[in-house]
Amino acid sequence: MISFRHVTARYPGSSRNAVDDISFDVGAGELVVLLGPSGCGKSTLLRTVNRLVPLESGEVDVDGIGVAELDAVELRRGIGYVIQAIGLFSHMTVAQNVAVVPSLLGWDRTDIDGRVDELLGMVGLDPSLYRERYPSQLSGGEAQRIGVARAIAARPRALLMDEPFGAVDAVVRATLQRELVRIVRELKTTTIFVTHDVDEAFRLADRVVVMRAGRVEQVAQPEGLFDNPATDYVRDIVHAGDDVYRRYYLHARELLRQSSS
Repeated sequence: MISFRHVTARYPGSSRNAVDDISFDVGAGELVVLLGPSGCGKSTLLRTVNRLVPLESGEVDVDGIGVAELDAVELRRGIGYVIQAIGLFSHMTVAQNVAVVPSLLGWDRTDIDGRVDELLGMVGLDPSLYRERYPSQLSGGEAQRIGVARAIAARPRALLMDEPFGAVDAVVRATLQRELVRIVRELKTTTIFVTHDVDEAFRLADRVVVMRAGRVEQVAQPEGLFDNPATDYVRDIVHAGDDVYRRYYLHARELLRQSSS
């Protein structure tokens, strides 16, 4: 679904590549987490998919087509994007925010209204209560749910999420993680999710891409990172070899999936 082929990107004025010769694939319907500390290049790599960051070299393909060959505006309308800051339009109601991309794509008004109600229900917000609210009338967790609903409103081919739950408390974060897994399973949306939180990565991911200094250290299922860490860095970041961490992370992952079913 999404392929990175020797992807390299560098910011103007920088002496080193922000991402350096990265190659891996994300399968259709898969939820892949980019994991690593601040500055490792995970957000930069994510943004190469929707061309918010240009490539120095290499290629990113979506559905077998290089993103560089596509019109940037049309590309972004077909890819959902959720960030920590959410970015809801303050002058628009919840319904208008969710409807932004379908409206730009020329959907029929009746279809848009139905889709808004469907999505609000999907993220656990009663349409009759939330449709006409403004962002200033929402809690942080509610606003983040609206951000997710807006990102998937036009049934995008892929969903990009850049530390979307980092600004909410632990209880709300757990709820949002559970809802995300449920939605991705239900819609079979190919998703790339950025986080620096190992716990979050293990709860959410079908596979984890561990990054360091602009390069990929290992791509594996969560269990594989514990059982067969490729480098000392991976071993340290996931506490491989510590059975207490292993039991905790994998038990939390299983509980999240059971509660999302």
